[in-house]
Amino acid sequence: MISARGLRKSFGDFEAVKGIDVEVRRGEAFGFLGPNGAGKSSTMRMIAAVSPVSGGELRILGLDPATDGQAIRGRLGVCPQEDTLDTELNVRDNLFIYGRYFGLSKAEVNERADELLEFVQLTEKAKAKVDDLSGGMKRRLTIARSLINRPDLLLLDEPTTGLDPQARHVLWDRLFRLKQAGVTLVITTHYMDEAEQLCDRLVVMDKGLIVAEGSPADLIREHSTREVAELRFGVGEHEALAGKIEDLGDRVEVLPDRLLVYTDDGERVLSQVHERGLQPVATLVRRSTLEDVFLRLTGRTLVD
Repeated sequence: MISARGLRKSFGDFEAVKGIDVEVRRGEAFGFLGPNGAGKSSTMRMIAAVSPVSGGELRILGLDPATDGQAIRGRLGVCPQEDTLDTELNVRDNLFIYGRYFGLSKAEVNERADELLEFVQLTEKAKAKVDDLSGGMKRRLTIARSLINRPDLLLLDEPTTGLDPQARHVLWDRLFRLKQAGVTLVITTHYMDEAEQLCDRLVVMDKGLIVAEGSPADLIREHSTREVAELRFGVGEHEALAGKIEDLGDRVEVLPDRLLVYTDDGERVLSQVHERGLQPVATLVRRSTLEDVFLRLTGRTLVD
């Protein structure tokens, strides 16, 4: 579905994407995980055939975006990071007008609009103004609009940014159903739980480069431990205390507000910390996540 070799994107002297290789297979959910500024959105704009490639080779659906941009865009669905809904139209007309852009007949686009409103659970809001929708409803409508042309490939750029947890989970359910129906998804996100929930495979990007690739489970297994013990001490104490516990796990990461001890037995680490006379203000034992993978590979957290 997507094949990139040495893909680059420059803006003047600034190189946002620095020569990456990517393969996306039919029917999978593929993710680009990384912080803001990692190059995810620049990559997505090239894949969407709306931003020219600065270097390397890119094929979308077997086509070259430099010469077949219109044909590619006709087979894509795009859910941009910002909602671009038409506030002058009601919910249903946003779908109807957009479907007509693709040359669908009135009968076909009417049928498709009804199907999609039901799919994103907005049938009762069909005549409502866009401004009257919640943030979660607007995102679902944007996704419905991106599906109006029955795309072969659906691009989702930070699909749940700004949504509350309940709205995020509703959206995850809709995306999971699309994947089950055979739609190929390409998702950018800086939420590690979102990447773990939705993606079959992903790449971790940082500063325009791919620093790791694989399934979420494989990346965690390869680059982290089974568990992490989080220790919070007083403000400004973490750097000094790290040396006193560095032998208790595979490694210790010092963050401004806590220490992370990577281990296969978090409870044992907590016991040993207390045996040494140290008294954390708060403790937590959790499983490793993609956030820990990113921290291990870059020395930074995803929200830096």
